[in-house]
Amino acid sequence: MHHHQVVDNQRPVPKGTKFFPQYLQDCGYETVFIGKWHMGHDNDEPRPGFDHWVSFKGQGTYFDPELNINGERKSFEGYNADILTDQSLDWLETRKKEKPFLLYLSYKAVHFPFTPAPRHSKRYEGQPIPYPATMANTEENYATQPRWVEERRYGIHGIDHMQTGALDHDPVPDFDELYWNFCETIHGLDENLGRILNYLDQSGLAQNTLVVYMGDNGFALGEHGFYDKRDAFEESIRVPMLARGPGIKPGTTIKEMVQNIDIAPTLLHAAQAELPADSPKMDGRTFLPLLRGEKLNKPWRDFILYEYHWEWNFPAQPTTLAIRTDRWKYAYYHGHWDIDSLHDLETDPDERHNLIKVPAFQEKASQLREKLFHEFEKSGGLHLPIRVPAGEPYHDRKQKN
Repeated sequence: MHHHQVVDNQRPVPKGTKFFPQYLQDCGYETVFIGKWHMGHDNDEPRPGFDHWVSFKGQGTYFDPELNINGERKSFEGYNADILTDQSLDWLETRKKEKPFLLYLSYKAVHFPFTPAPRHSKRYEGQPIPYPATMANTEENYATQPRWVEERRYGIHGIDHMQTGALDHDPVPDFDELYWNFCETIHGLDENLGRILNYLDQSGLAQNTLVVYMGDNGFALGEHGFYDKRDAFEESIRVPMLARGPGIKPGTTIKEMVQNIDIAPTLLHAAQAELPADSPKMDGRTFLPLLRGEKLNKPWRDFILYEYHWEWNFPAQPTTLAIRTDRWKYAYYHGHWDIDSLHDLETDPDERHNLIKVPAFQEKASQLREKLFHEFEKSGGLHLPIRVPAGEPYHDRKQKN
């Protein structure tokens, strides 16, 4: 994020940014974007790298959307996900058959407020809900957590915000209704994904097409008392992803820490696209060998970094920097008179017990904190007021006049 500088939905993409589909165009691909973009807030204009463009302003609407199709706006009647799928299938039918293609289909669903297609309304109402253990407002869940975690229950994106009243006039149903609406909205999304996959199968394109299906973020449904993202808990930072294509055996599971920054390098690798020598360096790396069960030419990453910058319209969630390994996670909350977080994901996968004040884990916390700030500073992600002498721990430094 600190490299591309788009830290929220309102900020426009810096001029001169090169999008990965431009590299695909350079090697003969026909490219299309259909759906939600939402970088630059309400700007729905065609972006670089796409031969065909279908989008809408901001979050868009679930019903009767206005679409910008290659610079011309047109109104449609119906459910957003159905219409975007229709647009995709129409393009697949009329594309240049002699050229390989990239179809980037970006649905609005299932963005809050979850709104199902009328045909699925009330489909799951009354069905049992698997309430997460960390949802309960108990001492065990909050005794060791930072204060903001418990307090977020009562603000926007907190489940007790639903029960105590819409303090900021947020149209939130009770939790059960929220959950059922989510499932019903997902149901319609699954239907439309099925339409795309069926077309690829029936047309024969599936034999030579890599399909990557993923969300843009994780989402809590009651965990820690939240319904949203924007935090460093597992439900937020883990993004669902499925893939199928040539060389991928059914049932393959990737255990390595793959990130969203790896998507572009992977698609370019699959397309055998060669980047020019003067191309900007990408942060991620291809995970195509992992999908295909091939041997890596160098070890995979053993940690990931997380960053979230405070937004004025979501004040309950502080700026958060975090580092996660295969077992440990350290989260630093900037600007809060509060404690940080240390979790052992092996013994406490639900992250109920914050170990930050336990004497036996002080050395581990110090190591991870030092690594966190070192890696962010090394990659240009910090703006420190002073230079820290080599070897001096970050948590011991004192601001000097």
